[in-house]
Amino acid sequence: MLGNAEREADTLGRTTLKYTVPTGRTPVRYKGFAPGAKQDVAAQYLLQNVPIRNAREAGETFSLDRQGFELRHHPVRTDDLYDDAKVTGAYYAEVEALVRDATGASRVRVFDHTIRSNASGRKGTTGVRGPARRVHNDYTLTSGPQRVCDLFPADEAQHLLGRRFAIVNVWRPIRGPLQEAPLALCDASSTSESDFHVSQLIYPSRAGETYGVAFSPRHRWFYFPDMSRDEALLFKCYDSDPARARFTPHSAADDPRGLAHPQPRESIETRTLAFFDV
Repeated sequence: MLGNAEREADTLGRTTLKYTVPTGRTPVRYKGFAPGAKQDVAAQYLLQNVPIRNAREAGETFSLDRQGFELRHHPVRTDDLYDDAKVTGAYYAEVEALVRDATGASRVRVFDHTIRSNASGRKGTTGVRGPARRVHNDYTLTSGPQRVCDLFPADEAQHLLGRRFAIVNVWRPIRGPLQEAPLALCDASSTSESDFHVSQLIYPSRAGETYGVAFSPRHRWFYFPDMSRDEALLFKCYDSDPARARFTPHSAADDPRGLAHPQPRESIETRTLAFFDV
């Protein structure tokens, strides 16, 4: 058995995260325009060494509506998560069922996914990105509802926006145990509105917004070490109900255990819209 000192050492470590520095100017990235047609407004960042807790040993119960995230045991049936046709044709349905079960939503729709990998055999593969190493939240007070308007006909979107809805991301390893660049999650209840700063992404046909996050010593960070393929992390990027956790800052992070030969990161993240009857 672990003694108290050993348990504390296993529970609390440190990692370095990349936070946004507020400058008074909104960062803007342009995509899909002719070279030189638009000029980005670059964000400024600060590397901050922060405490991070092993969520498996923290002695806390996590929920989407309080901390903004929770871990679920969820064996995946789709055999190849690098196969786009299998992901959209089978895995999306698995994720929708998981989110319905976890949230009690009456309707769930997956609307996209991202694969991230550091594995040498996957670098450069079309559609595969590296881990996202900045503290952020995928949606804002503006872009959350806008996503509903983008995906549904106008009349249906207005009906759906008249009730509670949330954007819930589902993140899992493609291969486990996941040890390199695990996902770090900030307890939503340890954040405040002033921590979040809009960053714009402009395409020729549409505009999007995300939040960069400024450092605060109040932030409480967690990670789940050695996640398996049959575990899924659910975290909330938007909720129309201000009485619940609304935004969950997150980032890839170095595992504070400093493993000598970590299993390379291979993960898939799906984004869902969850609609509620009340």
